[in-house]
Amino acid sequence: MTNTYRLFGSELSPYSVKVRSFFRFKGIEHQWIPRSAAVQAEFQKYAKLPLIPLVVTPPGASGEAEGLQDSTPILERFEASHREPSATPEDPALAFVSALLEEYGDEWGNKWMFHYRWHYQPDAWATAERIALQAAGAEGALAVAQTRAAIAERMMGRLGFVGSNDKTQPVIEASFKKALALFDAHLAGRPYVLGARPAMADFGLWGQFYEAATDPTPGALMRASAPNVMAWVKRMLMPKVEGPFEALTALAPTLRPILKEEVAGLFLPWSQANAQAIGRGDKSFSMSLAGAAWTQEPQKYHARSLAEIRRKYAAAKGAPGLEAILAETGCQAGLA
Repeated sequence: MTNTYRLFGSELSPYSVKVRSFFRFKGIEHQWIPRSAAVQAEFQKYAKLPLIPLVVTPPGASGEAEGLQDSTPILERFEASHREPSATPEDPALAFVSALLEEYGDEWGNKWMFHYRWHYQPDAWATAERIALQAAGAEGALAVAQTRAAIAERMMGRLGFVGSNDKTQPVIEASFKKALALFDAHLAGRPYVLGARPAMADFGLWGQFYEAATDPTPGALMRASAPNVMAWVKRMLMPKVEGPFEALTALAPTLRPILKEEVAGLFLPWSQANAQAIGRGDKSFSMSLAGAAWTQEPQKYHARSLAEIRRKYAAAKGAPGLEAILAETGCQAGLA
């Protein structure tokens, strides 16, 4: 066990399963540890924040283990230290598109997942039941019922954190359905988002789609309308290299609509407005998104992740083919 990483997470956390799928792809020896009261002492010893996933490294030269949090930095660290099989295309333009789609999945895709999970009562109760069984199952049926009710009430009250409310509901749900259609078309001729092997884009997108697939309402939509997405969701449980990445030009016909309608049309305008609101110190911000009113509290973390994706864009700028696809899809303006 000396070379085994300990991955604290939850089957209900898109960022936890994202890291687990990546570790499986890389062949990184790890132990999956569902976060619970039984392991709370060890979790608190290494976690800087009360958030999952938490990766605890094997002891280093000093004899001390290290705690790692935040899924994207975790993936980037292990992509650098465990180079094969690589999840990063050699083409810098394609590598940036992969990073952009990962960010879109992590930040915008989370709105779909969280909205459907906690807005609709059947989904909220089903999810709360799963959490309650893990947390209080050993204490009996009454404890599970009480825990389920408390979890559902608390989490439904947090919908505003991702911008889910009566005004934004149509935008979020239309985006999910549009994304399903666009990705289903894109995945019709390939096993992964950028070709025949998984990229960072797959892991970021997959965490959200996987969680949605396990919930009643979005899961039913996915099974009814997106067979290629569902096949990819299952494939990403144990991802593997099946061939090379495709060229950006080969991907463009079905990738371009995703970038135009979802990334440039929704995600980047929202990202800019969110960052501007934080810069002004606003407690909430309003904007027009997809022709509809959008109002929510700013998300501080995303302002930092937007700055990071802009840094990556500055580093990749000038790569052959990148400026053309970003300009023609409208992404370029949101990244400047």
